Amino acid sequence: MTDLVNALSSKSRDLRIKILDTVHRAGKGHIGGAYSCIDILTVLYYADILRVSKEDFGPNRNRFLLSKGHAAVAQYVILQDLGFFPEEELRLMNNGGILGEHPDHKIPGIEFDSGSLGHGLGVASGFALAAKLDNLKYRSYALLGDGECHEGSIWEAAMLSSHLGLDNLIAIVDRNGLCIHGNTEEINKLNPFSDKWRAFGWNTVEIDGHNIKQILSCMQHLQNNSNGKPTVVIANTVKGKGVSFMENNHKWHHGGVDKKTYEEAYSELMGLDYNE
Repeated sequence: MTDLVNALSSKSRDLRIKILDTVHRAGKGHIGGAYSCIDILTVLYYADILRVSKEDFGPNRNRFLLSKGHAAVAQYVILQDLGFFPEEELRLMNNGGILGEHPDHKIPGIEFDSGSLGHGLGVASGFALAAKLDNLKYRSYALLGDGECHEGSIWEAAMLSSHLGLDNLIAIVDRNGLCIHGNTEEINKLNPFSDKWRAFGWNTVEIDGHNIKQILSCMQHLQNNSNGKPTVVIANTVKGKGVSFMENNHKWHHGGVDKKTYEEAYSELMGLDYNE
């Protein structure tokens, strides 16, 4: 496992740099939330969890929905790296190519249009139910923002998916504690967060969302869940993780990266090794 963890850590750092490049060229982007979830996405896509590829995107593939669609640049850099579309499209983000700031199902590798928050868990629940009805073995994964969990539609989906016994559904909450206007607990308190999910009938797991080994172990274990309950993984993260002046700063929810900022961030990312 050590070699895989090291490879994933290196890949995650490289993807952070590619996110920085993309947002810098595009003139704007949601870099803070992309950095808080990129370690999770790296494990899902590169550790044989989602098991999707450009060559094998058939009906039995695992489904992944980025419900916090504003962090799409984190998914874009991975899909490009996996060959779903050429690198030229990253250079064109926000500038006439196929990539905007939110996912679109017309983009290769994207399952669902997201960005209007609160919808992804309900759609993922529908995918999971369809798998049960069609006797297919795929699992559905939805990555939520914690600020998104202020939406009532999240809890409607949580209640129904538990009632339906969708143990092929995994929700992952990017619990960075911040949304566009500030701290989630000051705006509309979510805690005790784990207890809320348990009360809705979910298996609940809490991990460090930047510890590659923990993420990997958790996701590998959940591949075999069949206890009749959906599972939520509350991944404790840091908005802007990897760049000190972006970390835990809600002002980096969205914005541009000028040349000076780019150079400072690039320098920090080149020295990043937080899994030691």
